[in-house]
Amino acid sequence: MQRSKIVTVAKEFPEYCRETQDIIPYVHKWLHNKDDRFQRKVVKIFEGAAVDIRYGIMPIDEVFTKTSFEEKNQIYVRECKKLGSKVLEKALNKADWLPESLDYIITVSCTGIMIPSLDAYLINALGLRQDIVRLPVTEMGCAAGVSGLIYAHNFLKSNPNKRIALVAVESPTATFQLDDFSMANMVSAAIFGDGAACVLLSSEEEAQGPSILGEEMYHFRDATHLMGFDLVNTGLKMILDPAVPETITNFFPDIVHPFLKKYGSNIEKVDHLIFHPGGRKIVQTVEELFGSLGKNIEDTREVLRLYGNMSSVTVLYVLQRFMERELSQGEQGMVLSFGPGFSAQRVLLEW
Repeated sequence: MQRSKIVTVAKEFPEYCRETQDIIPYVHKWLHNKDDRFQRKVVKIFEGAAVDIRYGIMPIDEVFTKTSFEEKNQIYVRECKKLGSKVLEKALNKADWLPESLDYIITVSCTGIMIPSLDAYLINALGLRQDIVRLPVTEMGCAAGVSGLIYAHNFLKSNPNKRIALVAVESPTATFQLDDFSMANMVSAAIFGDGAACVLLSSEEEAQGPSILGEEMYHFRDATHLMGFDLVNTGLKMILDPAVPETITNFFPDIVHPFLKKYGSNIEKVDHLIFHPGGRKIVQTVEELFGSLGKNIEDTREVLRLYGNMSSVTVLYVLQRFMERELSQGEQGMVLSFGPGFSAQRVLLEW
């Protein structure tokens, strides 16, 4: 069977950056009509989110200003085009690939609405081929970065000598709901940030990088209520059920062990855990589960601290940290993320 290889990963940041401590005064101002106990509870959520820094497509004043869905989505579209073009160009330069050498482009985003999708604009911006195959991936949330890897692998393993760009751009900032005082909105505001990433993959014999040994999606039964967005008049309203960490715990053995066994591996053979940092509680839950198996997810925790949860983009930032290291031949890594559906997406890599 044809091997798919991850050649490089690049990341790109939006223009604005803020530390969590600098956001707290805006939170107080936002909640000034709420009682002191509620304000303290929300501030505690921000302070305990394990996110020190985050980037955004708009200045913080604009985030906490009442705007229409149309106005926020216009900013999302404008900035997605910029970030997508920059990160794809950066990845192509890193790999020394010409834009016209790409055979397939996958774009990933769920935090706004664009028709045509981002890939159409990237074709024009970077001069991609007119016969390039496009696949926009939407509505898969935090899991979509790994979903994109899975779709890329399925294309490459049956098509030798092909090249794919996977471009993920997300702006959870554009989904912030100023008039929603639910805990789901508070938690999402505390953990999310904006960002972009690009992964280049190839089925060429001479391609360098870790190979994809296997991939699989796992769909939880009757769990569509756990995570997602409601489309309301003011935009995309976050759905985030507190039962997510417990659900992951209950199904963890079914998610990990049969998947690894299917591809001739096991948890002892997996050297690196490339896990999507959904939030502090999910990170703690998975850390406890993997910790009992002698593994650590320090890189996951550090990406959450430095950038927040950027939805589908985040796991690709974790992957980039491993791509920059000199890993030994034969070392394995498991890429894992959870998203709406509720679903778990997994990819097994070997260097």
